[in-house]
Amino acid sequence: MVVRVSTTLTPVRVPSPARQAPRRRTRVLALPEARWALASTVAFLVALTLDLGGLPWWAYGPLYAVAYATGGWEPALEGIRALRGRTLDVDLLMIVAALGAAAIGQVRDGALLIVIFATSGALEALATARTADSVRGLLDLAPSMATRVTEHGEEPVPTSELAVGDVLLIRPGERIGADGRILDGASEADQATITGEPLPVTKGPGDEVFAGTLNGTGVLRVRVERDPADSVITRIVTLVEEASRTKAPTQLFIEKVEQRYALGIVIATLAVFGVPLIFGAGLTDALLRAMTFMIVASPCAVVLATMPPLLSAIANAGRHGVLVKSAVAMERLGEVDAVALDKTGTLTEGTPEVSAVRPLPGSGLTPDALLALAAAAEHPSEHPLGRAVVRAARERGLRIADARDFAAVPGRGVTAVVGGRVTGVGRAGDPVTGSVDLGPDADADATAVPGTEDGDTVVLVTGDGVPLGTLALTDRLRPHAPATTAALTALTGTAPVLLTGDNARAAARVAEATGLVDVRADLLPEGKVDAVRQLQDAGRKVLFVGDGVNDAPALAAAHSGVAMGRAGSDLALETADAVVVRDELTTVPSVVRLSRAARRLVVQNLVIAGTFITGLVLWDLLGHLPLPLGVAGHEGSTVIVGLNGLRLLRESAWRSGQVPVQGTRG
Repeated sequence: MVVRVSTTLTPVRVPSPARQAPRRRTRVLALPEARWALASTVAFLVALTLDLGGLPWWAYGPLYAVAYATGGWEPALEGIRALRGRTLDVDLLMIVAALGAAAIGQVRDGALLIVIFATSGALEALATARTADSVRGLLDLAPSMATRVTEHGEEPVPTSELAVGDVLLIRPGERIGADGRILDGASEADQATITGEPLPVTKGPGDEVFAGTLNGTGVLRVRVERDPADSVITRIVTLVEEASRTKAPTQLFIEKVEQRYALGIVIATLAVFGVPLIFGAGLTDALLRAMTFMIVASPCAVVLATMPPLLSAIANAGRHGVLVKSAVAMERLGEVDAVALDKTGTLTEGTPEVSAVRPLPGSGLTPDALLALAAAAEHPSEHPLGRAVVRAARERGLRIADARDFAAVPGRGVTAVVGGRVTGVGRAGDPVTGSVDLGPDADADATAVPGTEDGDTVVLVTGDGVPLGTLALTDRLRPHAPATTAALTALTGTAPVLLTGDNARAAARVAEATGLVDVRADLLPEGKVDAVRQLQDAGRKVLFVGDGVNDAPALAAAHSGVAMGRAGSDLALETADAVVVRDELTTVPSVVRLSRAARRLVVQNLVIAGTFITGLVLWDLLGHLPLPLGVAGHEGSTVIVGLNGLRLLRESAWRSGQVPVQGTRG
């Protein structure tokens, strides 16, 4: 069925390519924590004004009570629930300290503690919500409606109802409704919000487009290739939200220590209260010092030190097309000090291209004529090598003649009648022996390959059984593979190891182009696993990058695994710790740098928290630390630690780790 689309449209105002999708930002007062904190703060400020104004207790006392209740009921409830589960929550310690202050007549100081504690909790909740906003905001990019083309014309449909195979009409200035491939039309797509590319990208037939990207001035007809629930945007949101529910080893260790630490605080507080009483101190002074100690020694900032940096890094990587599956995976990425790389589909694109056309003497054919003849015979073929031959002919602008009586012979090649003679492309009668790199999409019933030459795959073209020439095909190297391997070398201090099941010649050619020295070819899947384990037995923490089914065991065995997502097998994508959605190899060193930045911020946060706690505790024990100042110092350190972790949400945090390659956009 052919559906014709009219390109005569009503003029549409095209928005500026710089226009950004509306950002989904959580309003402060949309959070219950913020509303309770505001109510507590207002009640406290009014009560404080009346208190300092000399009014009687009955005028401001109830307002202090309101401040206690509105700011403290939620953490008190959570603390009691934790206590029922036989765990000691630091929130409960804060509430006990505030009530203790009120019990000895320090109602104002206790209310101040509640207000600052509630405000700190609201800021933490807001920071967490904004982290989620930065990822979920991607959903705002995808339009809710799309124009579907059918045999009866055009119809508007919700994008959630689109199915693979549907054809969409994308008018100028519209956002693309689903991931797909252009059937016809030419335009530019503003992909800045998805790929980070600052300039619109020219798009034409055969090019891939993503849901949520902005079409330019042309009209496009796009075939949907992914279910809306599996689009790049949706996968980013889903995986990042799943990752946010995991806990990194550092966080788990802190939470394990937190219980013992909190119990230690209770015991130490009782000692700080009881010892001075034994030596004749006043009850009020001893209790006030003990309450201050409980506050400043509480590990709130320590507990908050780990997850904000890691979750911010996960969100930032997700915006740039790298889906890190958990906080554990993000932390482990920053630990790697050695890299092992697959070849086909990782350093190379996994799709063959014609690298040489050689007519035989006496054939009477020019290189272009030989290529056009082979393309005519291969035109009906679905094999990757056949498609590569046809693509090469089209790129040279050659006319591809009609062919008839096409036949694909398993293990031999294809034959077809072109221009009155039987043309064959494939295995010769006496083939060159050697192993072959067919790429991930090869099938047994397609064009056969006789052998290799300097790592290239070579096929023979015949006419009526007479050899006419050969075509050499090679797996195309990714444009930024050399820059990526150089960046990984700089990160780890050693060049990556190339692990491939391909033949030694093909592996050597890729290694030479990418500056790799340690090359291990002709490996079965278990051979890749053995190589990874050898490196790890030598004390290295290995990052393995691959894409195929045969890479899944190595991805699982490595300290950390990254899968190339566009052509990657389902098994590889499931096994890997992170997935590069758009197959941009340069993002691999970028996400490793981002993970290392997150680990540095975790250390910074732990130092900040430890410094504040130590300083305030010593001040309280060796001197006289006023309760309000202790509260401000404790809660201030918690806020500082939380905000410090959110620094990795900024665009600059990703750009600082980008690989500097010529011609790279993003």
